[in-house]
Amino acid sequence: MTTIGLLNEKPLHAALKEWYRRDGDEVEVPLEGFVVDLVRDGLLIEIQTGGFASMRRKLDRLLDSHQIRLVYPVAAEKWIVKLDESGSETSRRRSPKRGIPADVCGELVSFPSLLSHPNFTLEVTLTVEEEIRRPDAKKGWRRGGFVIEERRLVVVRETVEFETPATLLDLLPEGLPDPFTTADLATGLGRSRHLAQEVAYCLRVSGAVATAGRDKRGILYSRP
Repeated sequence: MTTIGLLNEKPLHAALKEWYRRDGDEVEVPLEGFVVDLVRDGLLIEIQTGGFASMRRKLDRLLDSHQIRLVYPVAAEKWIVKLDESGSETSRRRSPKRGIPADVCGELVSFPSLLSHPNFTLEVTLTVEEEIRRPDAKKGWRRGGFVIEERRLVVVRETVEFETPATLLDLLPEGLPDPFTTADLATGLGRSRHLAQEVAYCLRVSGAVATAGRDKRGILYSRP
């Protein structure tokens, strides 16, 4: 059974599930060998705080016969909270990183064509989060001797919905030339070329943009 399970449910997932829950919703519903986070008048709401690839079997099984809304949180603001061995907070600082809706493409590359399915909706939830870190000298050598223990929801700022491939065009920054390259896109988004390539891939495979040749800077992408 591919389910997060209540016994090992992480705080961020639990908090988002509660934030989305409305009166009358069914919670943790067994369905065709899987467990669905929320069911609302036939709509299946799945909250995914990790990689999308693990959702493939569930979506393949349920999507043709059910409306599914896949919710993915992006931290628009994140606070790094460090704990000591006893669990007491020792420091708190705001991360310089600011998440944007386009960050979802880092996961959407697993199946960008799903936005063409009439039963599928992707919803990006922009949040303020706490990232809780605890000491672990062995595993945490890359983070100064700390590992990420969990993520906690502070507040939901806004949600952004994508129902069709065309709605992915909302990810493109203003002032982007047409046609554009991934270098143009990276500059406009204020993000790495790698993320720009993931965004361009999702747009192209979903049919939101088309390739329009190549120049010395790379592949050219054009809006319909």
